[in-house]
Amino acid sequence: MLCQACGLRTATTHIKSMVNGQLSETHLCTECAKKQGYNHMLSDWGGFSSLLGGLLGETPSQEIKRCPNCGASFKEISKSGQIGCAQCYKTFRNQLLPVIQRIHGAAFHKGKAPGNSALRINNPNRQLATVKESPLDEKKRLLKRAIETQNFEEAAILRDQIKEMEENG
Repeated sequence: MLCQACGLRTATTHIKSMVNGQLSETHLCTECAKKQGYNHMLSDWGGFSSLLGGLLGETPSQEIKRCPNCGASFKEISKSGQIGCAQCYKTFRNQLLPVIQRIHGAAFHKGKAPGNSALRINNPNRQLATVKESPLDEKKRLLKRAIETQNFEEAAILRDQIKEMEENG
């Protein structure tokens, strides 16, 4: 968004005012905001701002890092919850990665891929891949078949093998 005063630079100061029940918004670049008297609220208090900055871990000489494209600072992004532009991701990469990871569970985009719940169209001419079953599942399947065919001797042997496999884990 460009400055409404000069129309040249990116607006970094956003002023909302309510007059007679009407909300008006003004978007200014840093330079035009200073010209119109919108300075940092503690900048006129010299010693107090440096004391407060020291308590917050900021030194007065420390310059605020801004995105070269849109002019947003990490503090502004944190307050609004909105990234200014694509360049902000590169500029504030180190600060954004932990936040993105905490919110999304990963710091990289995995994309959308059909999962187990997605509809699938099977080609009847194509053979489906067989899933290899565990030895225990194989024994249970053989036991079921032995019982269905009334091969009770084989079923008893399989039953004992299954019981042994389950106990040994």
